[in-house]
Amino acid sequence: MTNSSTLGPVRATSRRDPNRVNPTSTYTALLASIRQEGLLQRSRVFYMSLLGTLVLALGGCIAGFILLGDSWFQLLIAAALGIVFTQFAFLGHEASHRQVFESGKANDRLGRILASGVAGLSYSWWMTKHTRHHGNPNQIGRDPDIDPDTVSFYDEDAAATRGWRAAIVRRQGYLFFPLLTFEGVNLHVHSISHIFGRGKVDRRWLEITLIVARLAAVVTAVFLVLPLGMAFAFLGVQLAVFGFYMGAAFAPNHIGMPVIPAGTKLDFLRKQVLTSRNIIGGTWATVLFGGLNHQVEHHLFPSMARPHLARARAMVREHCRIEGIDYTEQTVGRAYANVVQYMNRVGLHARDPFNCPALGNLRRV
Repeated sequence: MTNSSTLGPVRATSRRDPNRVNPTSTYTALLASIRQEGLLQRSRVFYMSLLGTLVLALGGCIAGFILLGDSWFQLLIAAALGIVFTQFAFLGHEASHRQVFESGKANDRLGRILASGVAGLSYSWWMTKHTRHHGNPNQIGRDPDIDPDTVSFYDEDAAATRGWRAAIVRRQGYLFFPLLTFEGVNLHVHSISHIFGRGKVDRRWLEITLIVARLAAVVTAVFLVLPLGMAFAFLGVQLAVFGFYMGAAFAPNHIGMPVIPAGTKLDFLRKQVLTSRNIIGGTWATVLFGGLNHQVEHHLFPSMARPHLARARAMVREHCRIEGIDYTEQTVGRAYANVVQYMNRVGLHARDPFNCPALGNLRRV
């Protein structure tokens, strides 16, 4: 079934009386069915084929960069690199979830090479942040993806904003997609801050070596081949496309879905399903979103390989129908519209220092 996004905090976990069924046993039964269908098996041929395709695409971008030389058509290469780097990041994300190989060490090795050596992101920073997100999606105080940032993801944080941040938050729905063009810079800054920070970093020196070498190679090549102004434009386009693509791929997964108040207890099945949104589409959606279009199934079975997610979707949707659990899937256009609508609604809670509280209340009404 298809449901529209629920705005605001979770008020109910399902339409079925939770006292009638043990929620854990229903997930266990679903997991057993998924395993019986062989949907938790790895798909090494698929991932090796995908990796080979991406390596060829990257090689094509490098060849095009060398052949074009001093030309403004290089900006097309920059945009293509932004897309290719994002696809490598998707594959690194899947390796971090143990989707590629049976061996955890092999997955970590591949994930670190792709994330740090190719996309330029800290694998250990991503792993720490993303593991916390999967454990408590959209829960205030426990999901780092909705922690206070440039924008606000829930009402209480928006109401507490001040100064320049409040000015952005009040318009954050309309500014959301333009702001994504800076997400690439934001991800690289967080990665560098993490690997050079005082906190614990798994394989710190390996990540420093990979990220610094990757950054030096890209910057050196660009400024050696292109004139100064064109070089800056090339890096700007590449980072903007990378950031926009990364942000646009992850944005519809949870934004606009129920936000779980701090301290609320939900069973695993409902916590993952109620806070996640699927994107309707066939192979094109799976390729474009790197499998993230099946967000519900990804959260329920994080180690499930990308080729199996579509089959699992039918089983999960039917299970949720029987259990009376809201299962949300939308077209990509509707999902993005809900993201903007939700961000604007949250933004109305940001205080305007030039308006009195009574006027602000009237405006929101």
